Amino acid sequence: MKRVHVDNYTPKYYSGKWSWSAEKDCLEFEPHNDLEDARERYITTNGYKFLRTIDQEEELIFRQAYVRDPGTYDFDTLVINDVRDLVLFLMPSEFLTYRFVEFMHRPAVHRLIHALIIYFEYFLRMVEFVLVRRDELADQIQSDQTIEMKKIFSIYLSQYRLLVARNYSVILKGEGDMANYYHLKEIVNISDTSRDRIFHEQFLAVTTQIVWISMHRRAYNVIEMEMNRLFRSDHFVMTRPEYLSFTPAERSLLYGRNNKLVNYRTQVSPLIQELEHVAEEDMPILWIGERKYRGTDVRIVEMELEYIVPGPQLRMIDVAHGILGHPKALYNTILDLDWPTVRYSNFSLGYDPYHIMRQPHLDIPRIDALKVRNMSEHYEHFYKVYRIYEPHSLQILNKWLKRDKLVQFYRSGGLLLTNVVSRCEKELADKVPVTKVDQVISNYFKVKSRLRKGSPYEADNISITSSRFGGFMSPRQKRAVAQEYYFE
Repeated sequence: MKRVHVDNYTPKYYSGKWSWSAEKDCLEFEPHNDLEDARERYITTNGYKFLRTIDQEEELIFRQAYVRDPGTYDFDTLVINDVRDLVLFLMPSEFLTYRFVEFMHRPAVHRLIHALIIYFEYFLRMVEFVLVRRDELADQIQSDQTIEMKKIFSIYLSQYRLLVARNYSVILKGEGDMANYYHLKEIVNISDTSRDRIFHEQFLAVTTQIVWISMHRRAYNVIEMEMNRLFRSDHFVMTRPEYLSFTPAERSLLYGRNNKLVNYRTQVSPLIQELEHVAEEDMPILWIGERKYRGTDVRIVEMELEYIVPGPQLRMIDVAHGILGHPKALYNTILDLDWPTVRYSNFSLGYDPYHIMRQPHLDIPRIDALKVRNMSEHYEHFYKVYRIYEPHSLQILNKWLKRDKLVQFYRSGGLLLTNVVSRCEKELADKVPVTKVDQVISNYFKVKSRLRKGSPYEADNISITSSRFGGFMSPRQKRAVAQEYYFE
C-alpha cells in the first residue's frame, strides 16, 4: 500500500504556530492540520464521529500494528478484512468493547458484509440509472419494452436484497456462534432492549463505513440512507437536504414489489419483508453459498458465481465488487485509489481486469428473461459449499481493545515509530538473539501447511465448545469441529 504521507519518519515537533488567546490570557499552540478544512477530519455516521483521514503518526501506528499479517491469504490484494480493520481503527473509542470487536470478526458477520457489498454495488448503479432516466424522460414517452426492462431490473435488485436478508436472519435468530449475541437473556428470557439497541446502532454505523469505503468512497448519503432503510424502515430515515427524494414510480423500481409501509407499530424492516414474500422461482437463492445449485436457471447461476467466488478471484469472472480483489499497490493506507500508480499501470479499456477504467453499467436483460426463468428446472443438490475464514486469536482482539492505549504509548515514545530500515538497524544494535536455521525452517513449513489447501487444522488451537460431545472429544471429532469452524 502507498503511504498517505510521503515521509516515513514521525516529526519530532508538531507543525503549527503560537498565538495569544484573549479569553485564556495566555499563549496557545495551533497545529497545522493535514487537511485544508479541519472539519473534514471527521465524518458523522448515525450520530457517531469516524475519522475521515489519519495523520502521520496514526498512519505509522496502523501500518506497524494493525495491518493484516503477510502470512494470511492473499495479502497483496484487498479483501473484506482489510476494509474492516481500517474501519475498526477509524471508529470512535466507545465502540471498543470485547463483545462488539469479537462480533465483527465472526464468519456470519463476514457473510452479511459480503452480501451488502454485492447489493450496494448494484443498488448504486440502479440509482444512477434512475437519475439518468429522470432527465431523459422529461420529453419522452416510455415504451412497453422499457417498462418490462425496468421490471426485470427491480426483480434482480430484490434478489440481491433477499441474499442480504438470508444472512441477516442468521444473526437475528442467534444461530450457531451467534447465540451469544441474541437479545434475550438466558434463563430469565427477558430482552435486553437498551444494550441491544446501542449494539445495533454501532453495527449499522460500522457497516455503513465498510460499504462506503468498499464502494470507492462515493455516494455516501445514498449508502447511509439505504442502510437505515434496509435494517429499519422508512420511518427511521431522517429528512435531510443531502438525501435524494424519489417519486413513487422510482421507489417502486428501487425498493421492489414487497416493500410495504404501514403503521410504525406493525412495521417490519424491508429485509424481513423480502423473506416473508419469496417467489417460488427465487427459493434456490436462499441456498446460495450453502449448497451447489443444480438447475437451468441462468440468473441463479450468475448470482451464485458472484457470491461464492472470493474477492481476489473476481477478475477471473470479470465482475467488480468495489475495491475487493484490487492490488494493494494501487491504494494508500486509508484505501484511497492512488491515481499516479494507476496511470503508470497501463490500464486501458481493452485491459481493465479491476474495472477501474470502465464505467459501471447495467447489462440490458432479455425481454423474455422472466418467462425463461419460469420454465427453468431445479434438480436435487449433491454438493455442499464450504468457505475458508481466517481465524482470529485472542491476541488480535486484545490489541483492538487496547487501541487507544497503544496509540498513546506509541506517541509518547514507548516504541520506535520509524521505517523498516531504522527498526532493523535498532534491532541489530540491540543484539537480538539470532534465530537458528532449524527454527526458521520449522516456521516456514508451519506457515506453508496452514496456507496450502487441504491441509489439516489443529483443533487444539481453536476455542470451541465440547458440550454437545459430553465434554469429551476424540481427535476425529476435534478435526470435524475445526472443519466446521474454518469452513463455515
